[in-house]
Amino acid sequence: MKLIVGLGNPTREYQATRHNIGFDAITRMCDDYRIRLDSKEHKAICGKGYIGGEKVLLVQPQTFMNLSGESVRALVDYYKIDVEDIIIIYDDISLDVGQLRVRPKGSAGGHNGIKSIIAHLGTQEFARIRVGVGDKPKDWDLADYVLGRFPKEEEPLIREALEKVSKACECIITDGIEAAMNEYNRKKE
Repeated sequence: MKLIVGLGNPTREYQATRHNIGFDAITRMCDDYRIRLDSKEHKAICGKGYIGGEKVLLVQPQTFMNLSGESVRALVDYYKIDVEDIIIIYDDISLDVGQLRVRPKGSAGGHNGIKSIIAHLGTQEFARIRVGVGDKPKDWDLADYVLGRFPKEEEPLIREALEKVSKACECIITDGIEAAMNEYNRKKE
């Protein structure tokens, strides 16, 4: 079973914010693969189904971003998931809006949700898909920026990015992380 986790913050207040792009990606995948987020377990909303013939568990942790590792660890333990079967999807301010970066492992890079997951799993050797939300404007507070919403003109880029995240997850499952990196890490033309 593959564990695919989209990071974000629960409650309506945070819906459709830059920091919740991981939640949005899970919602998109549920639509694409007809998976229902219909169970609450281990501090998360979960849905079980199949992508590329592989059983998957799609997850939106409900712990708030900075405690995401609590939910991920509990799910890994309960379902006995190997670290190589985990994919984490989250926002990245160092990438242009809508740009993807698929990686087999890596540091937290300052992202508190990833820091929490690394701390709870005791490793950074898990796949991740970073979704660009753009760099914050010069005089903005980082928290205000990532907890803000995308302007109308960026919405088409985000919709396209979410479609690509869904396909990138399927590519990782069916063809491996290298194939997904080759396909989805290209700069937009």
